[in-house]
Amino acid sequence: MTIRFARSEDAAGILDIYAPYIRETAITYEYEVPSLQAFTARVEKIAARYPYLVCEEDGEILGYAYASEYRTRAAFQWDTELSIYLRQDLQGRGIGRMLYDRLLPMLTVQGFQKAYASISVPNPSSVAFHRAYGFREVACFEHVGYKLGSWRDLLWMEKRLAPLADPPALVRMLADCLPEFEKILSGC
Repeated sequence: MTIRFARSEDAAGILDIYAPYIRETAITYEYEVPSLQAFTARVEKIAARYPYLVCEEDGEILGYAYASEYRTRAAFQWDTELSIYLRQDLQGRGIGRMLYDRLLPMLTVQGFQKAYASISVPNPSSVAFHRAYGFREVACFEHVGYKLGSWRDLLWMEKRLAPLADPPALVRMLADCLPEFEKILSGC
């Protein structure tokens, strides 16, 4: 298995993993599977600023993880929200660990201070996975999403990536971090 940066042409393979979560689970609150064109644009927009990683084996994408904007206001620029999805038949095989073992150090290199995970609960495996990476529960919003015939709760977990700096350094652009990111990809 190889972890690498996602490319535009990976969008179909990524969407193949994501679509069953939309159609069959409350893990994502999306109702409709986006078109390939719309999803490709989504991947490209996120990957222009944040690490967007895929795990592949023999040319097949097995899972992916990425960071994205936490909130749009300037004061939140040091925070990021994470997403991770694995092919459903491959959960529990270490793919998520491989992805986070690279994604979290990359975010630290960029200068992000905190990472957030929003988890539709119940989802004990995702909560346990994030706890194992040092995330802690900070809020649970009750009945905020309606999907598959039920109101769902949303748990927010956070992880401090670096000590607080006052004033904080600017978050580095993804392109400026690529040499360090390549070391992270090859060093794990």
